[in-house]
Amino acid sequence: MQIQQSRKAFAAVALLLAIMALLSGGAVRRESVTVDEVAHIGAGVSYLQKLDLRMNEEHPPLTKVLAALPLVLRGVHADYSHLSWTFSNKNLNEFLGEWVFGHWLIMRWNDPYSTVLWARVPMLLVTLLLGLVLYVFGSRLGDAWGGLLCLCVYASMPAFLAFGPLVLTDTAIALFWVLAVWQLPEMWRSPSRQTVLKFGLALAGAFLSKFSSGLLFFVFVAFALSLRWRGAPEQPADEAALRAWRRRARHNLAKATLWAALFVYIVYFVLSWNQPTDSFSIIPHFPASPFLRRLLMPLWLYLRGLIVFALSAGSRPTYILGHAYSHGVWFYFPTLFILKSPLAFLLLLLLAVVIAILLKGRPGGQPPAIPSGMDLHWRAVWVSLAVFVGACMVNRLDISIRHFLVALALLILLLAPLPRMLQVLYRSNWRGARPGNWVTIGLAIASLATAVWAYPNYFPFLNVLSMGRPGYILVNDSNLDWNQALPEVESFVRQRGLNRVLLDEYGFSEPTAYVPQAQLWSCQAPSPSDGGQWAVVSASNIADGHNCLWLMRYPHQVLASGSMYAIQLPQMIPAAGTRGGPPLPEAYRYFGGFFGFDPLPLFLNCIRDPQQLLPTMDRLQALMEAAAQKKK
Repeated sequence: MQIQQSRKAFAAVALLLAIMALLSGGAVRRESVTVDEVAHIGAGVSYLQKLDLRMNEEHPPLTKVLAALPLVLRGVHADYSHLSWTFSNKNLNEFLGEWVFGHWLIMRWNDPYSTVLWARVPMLLVTLLLGLVLYVFGSRLGDAWGGLLCLCVYASMPAFLAFGPLVLTDTAIALFWVLAVWQLPEMWRSPSRQTVLKFGLALAGAFLSKFSSGLLFFVFVAFALSLRWRGAPEQPADEAALRAWRRRARHNLAKATLWAALFVYIVYFVLSWNQPTDSFSIIPHFPASPFLRRLLMPLWLYLRGLIVFALSAGSRPTYILGHAYSHGVWFYFPTLFILKSPLAFLLLLLLAVVIAILLKGRPGGQPPAIPSGMDLHWRAVWVSLAVFVGACMVNRLDISIRHFLVALALLILLLAPLPRMLQVLYRSNWRGARPGNWVTIGLAIASLATAVWAYPNYFPFLNVLSMGRPGYILVNDSNLDWNQALPEVESFVRQRGLNRVLLDEYGFSEPTAYVPQAQLWSCQAPSPSDGGQWAVVSASNIADGHNCLWLMRYPHQVLASGSMYAIQLPQMIPAAGTRGGPPLPEAYRYFGGFFGFDPLPLFLNCIRDPQQLLPTMDRLQALMEAAAQKKK
């Protein structure tokens, strides 16, 4: 009987992962390269081909290397004599050069469709691996049904379906965060060297995925403090044994952290082997200085990337629920979570809370909701969730739901005990247990139905709580569009038989590889000759990236479920600042919100003519210094 049940569970897991692969993989096959992928794909290829980490140092290399593996094995071509590569060898220059190098690698030197698709294959596998991990851990926190519930909700979550297969850091950090948090309680249990090593590997994976993984150290502290505040069943009762128990955990955490640091050092050492060490000007030239610089290079690169990440993660203007803010707001991520999660998932969380309260209020003698031996793992999950959500609410870098994927994965894992709790109530003859089981099954099916219904446009997904309002009024940035819908624009152009279309995209790339008829255009500054033409505008540019709500007065067509809008401009465009016309210059808004000027023409100018990299970098530094002085 046990073998038969295991086979059924295995078949269900395989089916759910196959559904996710079809939905997510099918969606990304239809999408153009997204904003950050331009820099990430080019950087990853250069890491493997040149063993040089000069590009995209603001993110650790792991996901970029994984994405580049199939490209390098297939013989992707990159021109390392190109100015975008040589220009990027100096500090700060790579922040402009990486976009030009990535664009040329994807769009000019190779076929963009196959290059982007193959780069996304490893990331899709990482996404599926996270689903399998959630099933395994969910089965241990609840039972097999709990694990399947977690996997079902995960496999149908639009945020993971949209961002999972992209060449980004967010799904990878979610995977290694969950792995590290799950291993954390073992540090209190006299683990073997192998267990400490596994925990160190999980930590290293997190540190090599995203610099925000440093929040895990706050999780360690919070978890330890929670054990002082409220003890666990397996905690020693004797005071001396308790002190030894805590001391052993501290030593194990320190050893695991050292192992993680060693793994990170080795990866950076190998991938920076050919990178010039000129940045170590603080170390004077002497016979052994080249050797010393090479040894210190990994430490310097990681520290410098961490500093750059911290500077770039500062407060930026944001937009939520129809309001533009000059800084991030604490309710940004809670609002995104409510609007961009399937309603079935929100109801499952609510049901789990209600059932947990009912179970706690019933007379004693009931089996515990969490299986024996899993109390510390359960606590590690919810403590880490509290730390991560708290950090998201305090942090003022409010951009996208993709930065909340760690919290989504942990919330999904917290659903695992729900079937077990209902079973406990059923055995105690609670009348609502059977309906509760059916409601749980119905909501799980509804979540899958939502994913199928939203296919293939998961980026702009909003649930019914949006009350039918257009997404550009409620949310911003890649919550709507990240330049992935250009193939949909090309389909629209072909269907209309257009020889020319005005395009206001949300990205840095030259779009003609996907839409040959496109002419880049700013919806804030149309010219009189644009009258009567078709314009396609990113939903992210209508109210936030640009100030173009004036366009919505005219006939328009929704593309990619609301990622982009095609608008037929009036024959005579009203004057700026008048009713139905574009905004005055003082009301302009710009990509990223923090530049104070439109960076897109600067980037595109460098892409088209790499000789403009140096003068553009000088201009950017001057503009940013002027903006900083003005802010002071």
